[in-house]
Amino acid sequence: MKKLLLLCLMLTSVLACTTTRKNRLDNLKIAYNVLVDSANDNYDVFTMNSDGTGKQNITRHPDVAWTYFAWKNRLFFISDRDTCRRCYFLYETDAGGRNPRKVTGLQLEDSWMSSRNDGRELVVTGRIGKAIRMQLFLVNTETGAFRQLTNDTAALHRDPLFSPDGQQLVFAYKKNRRDRNAIEELYSMHVDGSGMRQLTHFPAADTTAPWHSYHAGPPRWNQRENFISYQSFQNGKYSLYAVAPDGSRQWKLTENTFDEGWHDWSPDGRWLFVETFDTDQTQFAIHRINWNSRELLRLTDTTYKYQQAPVVLWK
Repeated sequence: MKKLLLLCLMLTSVLACTTTRKNRLDNLKIAYNVLVDSANDNYDVFTMNSDGTGKQNITRHPDVAWTYFAWKNRLFFISDRDTCRRCYFLYETDAGGRNPRKVTGLQLEDSWMSSRNDGRELVVTGRIGKAIRMQLFLVNTETGAFRQLTNDTAALHRDPLFSPDGQQLVFAYKKNRRDRNAIEELYSMHVDGSGMRQLTHFPAADTTAPWHSYHAGPPRWNQRENFISYQSFQNGKYSLYAVAPDGSRQWKLTENTFDEGWHDWSPDGRWLFVETFDTDQTQFAIHRINWNSRELLRLTDTTYKYQQAPVVLWK
């Protein structure tokens, strides 16, 4: 009995240490997108430590390179290198930018993405020619093979996110993607396409949002508190909002004075990394928020105007 108790204590200690290591701030890195040369439409992906130190440009290529997802230290980004301008394909590199490789021949839309099965499968928004646009695809990151998940070409599907168990998808959806008056909302469905239901409901009385703004922006999942966060233009500004995974509750998540946009959570849900900007969108920055204390720390300076879309990498 004593040996069994000792073994349990040892296992508990190991698990606690592993969890602590995984979620320590010094084991996190942040990747983000930077406009380095506006005259030549050149965006690069930068990384930095979770306190804002150690900034470096890891792509250094005269292309449009935007990251929207990382799995551990694997960074995925879209790029128009080696193809027509703003024609995006998926690439992967490590946190240092070493050995970038093209993942799949599927052309992608400008959209966030997500993974399951330890990063072996990605859900993305892709296109095939001019006829099939803004549809969801499942991509095998090892072979590059892909499978189309949605087939409603009149509709818009973008910014897909796997549930923590990998069985559900949450994504922004609009029934008619060409209708400027239609409002994008977050929907969920099973990976096989069944059980589709609406999660968010933009307040009908709010008329402050321009047609092109996010009514329900890219969703991110806080696993610690089990809610889905997203940006939304309401009451004259962008703020972060949240919705329960079943859509039963919807609420405003943050109360900061500046506008807030694309964001990502640490694996343990204790740290929020968010893009912030002024109302005129003349300066974008990255902030870190301690979700327990709501303490705010700015991580980027004003060297570049556009510093956006923080993505968390971890060891």
